[in-house]
Amino acid sequence: MLAFLTTIRNVINHWWYEFTLQTKLLAVATLVVSLIMSGLTFWAVNTIQQDARLNDTRFGRDLGLLLASNVTPLIAENNLTEVAQFSQRFYSSTSSVRYMLYADETGKMFFGIPFWEPEVENSLTIERKIQLPEDYPSNEDQPMVRQHNTPDGVVTDVFIPLIADSKYLGVLAIGINPNQTAVISTNFTRDVTIAVFITIWVMVILAGVINALTITKPIKELLVGVKQIATGNFKQRIDLPLGGELGELIFSFNEMAERLERYEEQNIEELTAEKAKLETLVSTIADGAVLIDNNMQVILVNPTARRIFTWEGVDVVGKNLLHHLPQSVQMEISRTLYEMAAGERESAEFRILLNQPTKRTIRILLTTVLNLQRESIKGIAITVQDITREVELNEAKSQFISNISHELRTPLFNIKTYIETLHDYGEDLAVEERQEFLATVNNETDRLTRLVNDVLDLSKLESGRTYSFNGVDLAQALEQTLRTYQLNAKDKGIQLVQEVTPNLPLVMGNYDLLLQVFGNLIGNALKFTPAGGKVAIRAYQLDPQPIISGSAADNNNTKQEHYFNSVSYDNNYHEQVRIEISDTGIGIAPEDQQAIFDRFFRVENRVHTLEGTGLGLSIVRNIMERHHSQVHLVSEVGVGTTFWFDLTIVNDEISSVAADRIEDKSKIIAI
Repeated sequence: MLAFLTTIRNVINHWWYEFTLQTKLLAVATLVVSLIMSGLTFWAVNTIQQDARLNDTRFGRDLGLLLASNVTPLIAENNLTEVAQFSQRFYSSTSSVRYMLYADETGKMFFGIPFWEPEVENSLTIERKIQLPEDYPSNEDQPMVRQHNTPDGVVTDVFIPLIADSKYLGVLAIGINPNQTAVISTNFTRDVTIAVFITIWVMVILAGVINALTITKPIKELLVGVKQIATGNFKQRIDLPLGGELGELIFSFNEMAERLERYEEQNIEELTAEKAKLETLVSTIADGAVLIDNNMQVILVNPTARRIFTWEGVDVVGKNLLHHLPQSVQMEISRTLYEMAAGERESAEFRILLNQPTKRTIRILLTTVLNLQRESIKGIAITVQDITREVELNEAKSQFISNISHELRTPLFNIKTYIETLHDYGEDLAVEERQEFLATVNNETDRLTRLVNDVLDLSKLESGRTYSFNGVDLAQALEQTLRTYQLNAKDKGIQLVQEVTPNLPLVMGNYDLLLQVFGNLIGNALKFTPAGGKVAIRAYQLDPQPIISGSAADNNNTKQEHYFNSVSYDNNYHEQVRIEISDTGIGIAPEDQQAIFDRFFRVENRVHTLEGTGLGLSIVRNIMERHHSQVHLVSEVGVGTTFWFDLTIVNDEISSVAADRIEDKSKIIAI
């Protein structure tokens, strides 16, 4: 039963929604009017009925009083025959009286019209009594009136007490028929009202059917056709045999659709070509590009933007952009996008940090796209730039400036302090004090010179300057370095040991840069090694080790060329020489072993015992990168430290390949 009612309700709802708004308004207006008319009619009928009942009540009361005044004396004299005759004449002459009943003071009925028939009393005679209403006042002389419904209408019951000489003799009950004229009028009014109500709704239903057949159906067909045209289906046509204005409208619609179809066929190839050019251009630019419409739906996205936002393999075209952006980006630009779509802003720029999948910084530029007349907004262009490297360089630059400022300030302050002291109190100072002050100023000047030279060296290395590379004799370079530091080691009581394999082959490198590497590493070893310690320099040839950096099918020439041009050359292996600088110094803690290659980081910053610029190992790392190598270290606190790196051996094949690839035969330039 419930399912049946649900089905009926759905059918009615579907039927109702099929009507147009005009039809619905007409139906509602008709319903309201019909309800108002019906209400007024029924109100009139009810008023007429109430008036008729009131008249019947008055008539019955007056008639009962008149009859009671005539029969009461006869009943007091017990002249029942006269009462019966008078009552019969009264009943016969008045059509309004339905019945007349007489009962004594106990309620026993002794006469009634038309219910009374004389009979012989015997032991089987049934005693008839009037059942008076419970609220009937037997001791009052005013009649009681009530009404009850019968199949013939409302009958008015009048109960008149029979009182003579203040003695209650019984009761007279009279039934009054309804006023036939009022009944006929009421029934007629009711029938007319129902007929009008039904007629109105029949006319409304007929009008709705006619409207649906002649107006609603063509309009719905036109609406469907317009929607199809809006979606790009220019093959849509409407075929309805109608005349008049609707027929002209349908003809014009079909003609418009035909013209649009021809126009589409003529221009679709050109539009496709232009779109392909645009997509190709957008896909090749280095920055990420996303184009959205005013509803935040993605229209176009290039591969760079997919990579930055990790959209590879995700179809975001036609989807809401805000649902696919990273959370940090969505929170930052959502409000601005809606403001631009509403025309409140024309452009905006954001710098946002992304943590997934890797930590990166991006710059997002938002620009509104206007129509040719620049009157309305057609969409928003989003440019995404990965500025992680730029941010890192700016941070490094700021850190470098901060560090160099700090490092320069200390020696300059010391120099200024001692010179001012000499200037102000020079004559008051002893010769030994003046010599000490001058020696301090000289040391600080040397320290400042070393710092400036280190900064200049590091700047040259990081500036992309080209260096010449050729065969270097490691034994000669190491011997020159040892001669430089031999006296320093002797003064500190440190044993300087050289363990270089005899007849080492030449290695590819820059002689001056390698001298700087050896000097920095040996100088650090001597600085952090206490008296009685040992610093060892070793150089020996390694067995050939494979280096996976290209295709196994590369020819030998290509393998040899890799060293000279990291972009153009490739190799599978090189013969190499390893250089190690070991000491028995204080060692480097594990947490410092990565940081020591950063600018201005010094282990003595933690122990506060030794001086230095903190740039030496950073310079070493950069020089080794120029040589396509890396510096490694092994260290243990209190035991010592070993730095080591590998250099590629020069052979005739490498030299000939390199010589063929450069115009200047006098030197081999790899960087």
